[in-house]
Amino acid sequence: MIFAFGSAAGRKTLLTLPLPSPATAPDRPDIPDHPAYQQILTALADAGRPIRARDLCQALDLPILPKNTEGIRSKLRRLVSRGILIEPEPGLFARPNA
Repeated sequence: MIFAFGSAAGRKTLLTLPLPSPATAPDRPDIPDHPAYQQILTALADAGRPIRARDLCQALDLPILPKNTEGIRSKLRRLVSRGILIEPEPGLFARPNA
């Protein structure tokens, strides 16, 4: 089988392809897409004060189990590393403007 990469048919096909539409940027591209992060940020905003992972589990109606608190703590630390949250003292998380 012979492919003609420089053929007129190939150029015509490429010229008739639609241009990709520009991607719309999300409101906050640094926030992960998973809904759990939005729930965490909402719970932190509702609390209005720095909060610990265990207290956040209670606010989100999650059972106080190590897997839940560690999962929440991991997400909180990810938000800290992206500059969305701060950790004023070890294990205590807050929004920067709180």
